[in-house]
Amino acid sequence: MTVKERYEESKKLFEELGVDVDRAIERLLKVPISVHCWQGDDVSGFDSKGPLTGGIQTTGNYPGKARTPEELMSDMDKAMSLCPGMKKINLHASYAIFEKGGYADRDKLEPKHFKAWVDYAVKRHLGIDFNPTFFSHPMCKDGLTLTSPDPEVRKFWINHGKACIRISEYFARETGVPCVMNIWIGDGFKDVPADRMGPRIRYKESIEEILKEPYDRKLVKVTVESKVFGIGVESYTAGSGEFALSFAAFHEGCLPLMDNGHYHPTEVVSDKIPALLAFFDEIALHITRGVRWDSDHVVILDDETREIAKEIVRCDALERVHVALDFFDASINRIAAWAVGMRSIEKALLMALLTPWERLKKLQDENRMTELMISQEMIKMLPYGDIWDEYCEMDGAVKDIDLYGAIYRYEKEVLTKRG
Repeated sequence: MTVKERYEESKKLFEELGVDVDRAIERLLKVPISVHCWQGDDVSGFDSKGPLTGGIQTTGNYPGKARTPEELMSDMDKAMSLCPGMKKINLHASYAIFEKGGYADRDKLEPKHFKAWVDYAVKRHLGIDFNPTFFSHPMCKDGLTLTSPDPEVRKFWINHGKACIRISEYFARETGVPCVMNIWIGDGFKDVPADRMGPRIRYKESIEEILKEPYDRKLVKVTVESKVFGIGVESYTAGSGEFALSFAAFHEGCLPLMDNGHYHPTEVVSDKIPALLAFFDEIALHITRGVRWDSDHVVILDDETREIAKEIVRCDALERVHVALDFFDASINRIAAWAVGMRSIEKALLMALLTPWERLKKLQDENRMTELMISQEMIKMLPYGDIWDEYCEMDGAVKDIDLYGAIYRYEKEVLTKRG
């Protein structure tokens, strides 16, 4: 049978459960997934040659790492071409592209330093999301940025945040797509601190100072991301889950951003999504895969990825949740990492859209819990793969069985020729 024939046969099974398959695909095609640039070069960026610091670490040395803006953009093009669906690109401030002699430190960054990225995005009809880079810089004094007791250090990073708001608005105006600008810091302490509140007060006041920069809230959506711990900050982080959520709740126009690697091992972000949607008009997510901790493994179609997608869909929040990927693995082919991650969240969302939620909710509300359990188990065995293959084909992406071959050819023709 052809892909189309299998699709039509499988479609009938979903329709028997009341699922409109064509509408599910139509909705998914309009959901933008923000693709992070830092997978392609192991979070190196273009504004310095020093090592990663501030709790960031990439492991592995697979050949073919992007070394220039041109190589990184080419690799992103290849990865996105392998995946169906709508995309945005997600940049860190450290990926500024300077003309010869035009370097600017992070507190002096301007829109012109990202013009090449805007040209790239506009040509491909992509939106851009943005992140100030509060790590890997000499002004991360003692590992601290916005929480530093040194006012000069805080001032430097506050000015960086303000510059990034201006750049974010530039992205939104040039692309015609709102920009999610995410504030995340790794500030904390390796051992038990003597003062837990002081750094958090300084962090709160620093973000408030950043947000005094004038901007159009319809164009720039500022988010605050939490962190549970990191390398060198195992005992305490200033930007904890409670801090980030409370800050967003008490500051109009600020959204909470949850990274599903930034919580304790027994916590799951999927359960937090409907809780936050009860209070916030919009929230943001960084989808990753933590293995025992915040290890930023490549996203796969695992239980939590599926549960996150389920909550987004059954809360009818596809337009209220901003979804971005965040992982970096240098031990495998980087194009494959991007492609597997993008395709996994797309698969999870498609499976969620193909689920008869109204039927299942009715069973729950009527306390028909036995029937609900049996129905949920039955749904797991539906032929999602046939619908996925048709979705890929209609949007010009390769099927799963052809993915490795396409990546291997690019590795052989492009990546292996890099020094």
